[in-house]
Amino acid sequence: MSSTGTKFQFLSFNRPWLRDTGKDGFKADAIAGLTNATIVLPQGVAFAIIAGLPPEYGLFTAIIVTVVAAFWGSSRVMVSGPTTAISAVLFASLSSLALPGSEAYIALALVLTFMVGVLQLAAGLAGLGGLISFISHSVIVGFTAAAAVLIGVSQLGPALGLDGGEGGVMHRLLQVVGNMNDLNLDAVIIASVTLVSVTACARISRRLPNYIIGLALGALTGYLLGAQEAGVKMFEPLGAVFPDLRAPDLNINTMSTLLPAAAAVACVGLLEAISIGKSFAIRRGESYDSNQEMVGQGLSNLTGSFFQCYAGSGSFTRSGLNAESGARSPMSAIFAAGFLTVLLVLLAPYVRFVPVPAMAAVILCVAWKLVNISEIKHVLVASRSESFILVATFLTGIFSELDFAILVGVVASLSVFLNKSAHPVVAVGAPTKINNRRVFMNAELHDLPECLQIRFVRIEGPLFFASIEHIEREFRKMEAKDGVKTCILNLKGVGKIDLAGADFIVSEAKRARDQGHDVHLIAANPSVLNVLRRLNCLDVLGEDNVHAHKSEAIAANVALASDAICMTCSVRCFEECKDKLAPTSDPGVGNTVPMV
Repeated sequence: MSSTGTKFQFLSFNRPWLRDTGKDGFKADAIAGLTNATIVLPQGVAFAIIAGLPPEYGLFTAIIVTVVAAFWGSSRVMVSGPTTAISAVLFASLSSLALPGSEAYIALALVLTFMVGVLQLAAGLAGLGGLISFISHSVIVGFTAAAAVLIGVSQLGPALGLDGGEGGVMHRLLQVVGNMNDLNLDAVIIASVTLVSVTACARISRRLPNYIIGLALGALTGYLLGAQEAGVKMFEPLGAVFPDLRAPDLNINTMSTLLPAAAAVACVGLLEAISIGKSFAIRRGESYDSNQEMVGQGLSNLTGSFFQCYAGSGSFTRSGLNAESGARSPMSAIFAAGFLTVLLVLLAPYVRFVPVPAMAAVILCVAWKLVNISEIKHVLVASRSESFILVATFLTGIFSELDFAILVGVVASLSVFLNKSAHPVVAVGAPTKINNRRVFMNAELHDLPECLQIRFVRIEGPLFFASIEHIEREFRKMEAKDGVKTCILNLKGVGKIDLAGADFIVSEAKRARDQGHDVHLIAANPSVLNVLRRLNCLDVLGEDNVHAHKSEAIAANVALASDAICMTCSVRCFEECKDKLAPTSDPGVGNTVPMV
C-alpha cells in the first residue's frame, strides 16, 4: 500500500471496530459510558480550573475531544479528554502571557489547542509513532509527579479559604504560609468533609461517582454552616451548557510565541495517550497502531479548538474505569460524551451552590492519584539512568516551568539512549555446559577458560560511527590482556552497521593478518550481509570468513589453528578441539594420536 493510501486509511470513517461490535457490545458500552460520565462531570470542571479556564471549557473538552479521539484513535477502551498533566502545562505556559480566565487567556488556550492538533496530526500522518518509543517512560513519571505537586500546592490556598497564589511550587507555598492568619475555618471544614467523602466512596467502590458525592456533601456542609455569608467563595454559574462553533484567532505572532508550549503539550499528550493505549492493548490482547492514535489525538484537538475545547489526551483513570465497567469498543467513550451532555443540562443550574473549597479538595484528590509512588520506587531501584531521567524531569518541574521540564526530560531520555547506543556491550564469550547443552557465557564474569588462539567476541548494540571509539577501546583491552588472537566476531546482536562500522571490521582484519591471525564473522541476517557487501567489507574479509552459525565459525577456525599450540593446550574449551591432535605421552616420540 502506498504512503498516500495509508494516510487516507488513517482518516477513514470506516473504523474496524464498527463492524465487529454487536448488539450486546453496544449495550455493554452504554453501561460503561454512563459510569464514565458521572466521573468526568466533576473532573472536567476541576481540570478546567487547573488549566485557568472557566469550568465549562473542561466539560466541552470531555465531550468533543472524547468523541473525535475515540472514533479515530487506535485503542478500543482508552477514553480521551481533559487531563491534569496537560491542564497544568497549559496553565504554566499561558499564565505569564495573560490573566487566567480572561478573554485573552481563553483565546490563547484555543490557539494553543489548534497548534497542538496540527502538530499531532502531522506527526501521525508522517508515521512518527515509532519515535515515541525513544522517549523513556520515566519522563512521564517524573513530569506527572511534578505536575501533581504543582496542582496540589495551587489548591492549598482555596481549600483553606485563601487565595491560590501565583508562580511555581515554592513561591505558592510561601504565599500560603504568609497568609495563614486569614485562614477560614468554614472553608477548612468544607474541604475536609469533601476530602473524607471522596476517599471513603473510592474505598467502597471505584464505580461510585465519588467526586459528585463528595461535592454534594461539601455543598450541603457549606449550606449548613452558612458558608457563603461567612466569606467562603462559591462557584459562578456556568457561562454556557453547549459550545459555540468559533474559529481560533490564528495570529502569526501569537502562534510563534506559543510554538514551544504547543510542542510541549503535543509531546505530553502523545506520550500519555500512546502509553495508556499500548498498556491496555497488551492487557486485552488487541492490536494497537501508534500512528493511528496520533491521528486521532490530533484530529480531536484540532476539532476541539473550534468548539471551545482546550488540549486533551488519554486519561488513565477514565480508561481504567471504562475497561473495568465492561467496555467493548470506542462506542463506550462516545456514549460517555452523550450522557455527560445530558447530565450537564440537568445539573448546570446547581453548580453555583458548590463551594470553592469543596472543588479544591476534589482537585487535591486528583493530584494525589497522579503520583505513582510504586512506579517511582521501581525506577529508582532498578536503573540509574532511568532514575536520572526521572529526577531531572521532576526537579525541573518543581523549580522551573512544567513545559521546560518536558524538554529537559526528553533531552535527558535521548541523551541516555544515545549514550547506551555509543557504548554497546563488547564481551568475550566461552563455552560451558548447562543441562548438557553447550552455551556461551561471558568468560570474565563466569571465570571460564578461553582458547589460546581464538577469541570469541560478541557485540550487543549498533556498530556505527558513535560506538566505534568505545568498541575499539574494548578490543585493545582484550589484546593487552592476552595478546592478539584470531577473532570470531558475532554480529547477531548488531542491528545497525554503517560505513564507520564496516571500516572498523576491515581495519581489525588487516591488523590481525599482519600478525598472522584473522577475523571471522557470524552473520545470518540478510540485511546485515547486504550492508557488509555494499560497503565492500566482504571484499577484504572474503566470503569464506563469514559464517551463519557459531558451530560453523568455530569448526573452521579450530581447523586452521596451529597444531603446535594445540599439542600443548590443556584447555581445549571447544567441542571441535577433539578433532585436533593431542599431546604424545613421550616428548621424544614423533608420532601423535587424535584427542578423544
